[in-house]
Amino acid sequence: MKRILIMGSTGSIGTQALEIIRKNRDRFSVCGLTCRSRIETLKQQIREFAPEAVSVGSAEDAAMLQREFPGLTVCFGEDGLVEIAKMDCDIVLNSLMGISGLAPTYTAIGLGRDIALANKETLVAGGAIVTQLCREKGSRLLPVDSEHSAIFQCLEGNGGSACARAYADPDSSLYRPVRRILLTASGGPFRGRSLEEMRNVTIEQALNHPKWSMGSKITIDSATMMNKGLEVIEARWLFDVPADKIDVHVHPESIVHSMVEFCDGSVIAQMGMTDMKIPISLALSYPDRMKLLADFADGYGCDDPLSRSSDGSLDLFTTGARLTFEKPDRKVFRCIDLAYEALKEGGAAPVVMNGANEELVAMFLAGKIGFLDIPQTIEKVMDKSSFPAPKTVEEILETDRRSREMAKEMLV
Repeated sequence: MKRILIMGSTGSIGTQALEIIRKNRDRFSVCGLTCRSRIETLKQQIREFAPEAVSVGSAEDAAMLQREFPGLTVCFGEDGLVEIAKMDCDIVLNSLMGISGLAPTYTAIGLGRDIALANKETLVAGGAIVTQLCREKGSRLLPVDSEHSAIFQCLEGNGGSACARAYADPDSSLYRPVRRILLTASGGPFRGRSLEEMRNVTIEQALNHPKWSMGSKITIDSATMMNKGLEVIEARWLFDVPADKIDVHVHPESIVHSMVEFCDGSVIAQMGMTDMKIPISLALSYPDRMKLLADFADGYGCDDPLSRSSDGSLDLFTTGARLTFEKPDRKVFRCIDLAYEALKEGGAAPVVMNGANEELVAMFLAGKIGFLDIPQTIEKVMDKSSFPAPKTVEEILETDRRSREMAKEMLV
């Protein structure tokens, strides 16, 4: 039985992971949970799954939980996330939001834990040091993002590990089977719109994603297509493939979750319903696969019931088997190129871009700035910043803090 630590247990990924565990108690147990502020939901999870420890956002909430659950270890704050990451477990599911996921992930990897990673920012900001530590400790990064899970599945058994070694050494004579990674994107709620049409976008419109049910931050990132830029950087570190071999393809049907093109011209795609329980379950159960179709047939979890047949499988007849692909409009969705530029520049640039983006998305969700202020201000921050390349988690977090301050100052 695998012991699972879920970081971000009250969010979209965390609650879906617990649904999977609920139906597979013979395979998984929950040893720890974390949340920031949804305390009532966390209480219900504690009662049902009986974790040994939890971490919450504030000292007040921690004290209240300790009174209500006296036998429970309760931590709080950023230090609490790092402390709970030290728990004895088989795998850590990191579904925390933003840069807060970096330090606990790094701590868990340092103890040799495997990571089911749903926190893009861990690799966007700390890709070099995180992957180096994984190599030293033998920890596995198992992707939970639907696109990266798809790439992971396409590479399995197709020379993925040899490819990674070859890319790590440009002079290697190893056979290089991967020609390109084709990273798919739904296009978000504003696909096909012009810049002018997006000037007065509302929060409600930006949160209305056509395909996926996600948290508010990642949904706004999808609307600006920064989410896809972050995924390009994440893919570079997960699969050790250079940025010029990662291409973004807009695929509005969201049936193909990503593809890999090999050197012989073969393209292998992973297809499936728009349901995050598929990549979550694969990461938790790897190298095994879990039976989910019966649950989908009962209406459990599928975000897109029109693509589901009566037995729960993907129904290509219902969808019309129409698969379309478009180039993203990079003049409108400037965030994609900003991510490529940050990755090319290296050093502090990805940290700066990510920190500014997180701050600006929060400001947009609070109604303080307009939608187009997000990419425009990120670009300004990137142009004006000159931070040294961070070499530690602490230096990354300090660069992140200063980048957020710059973003706020530019909009005062």
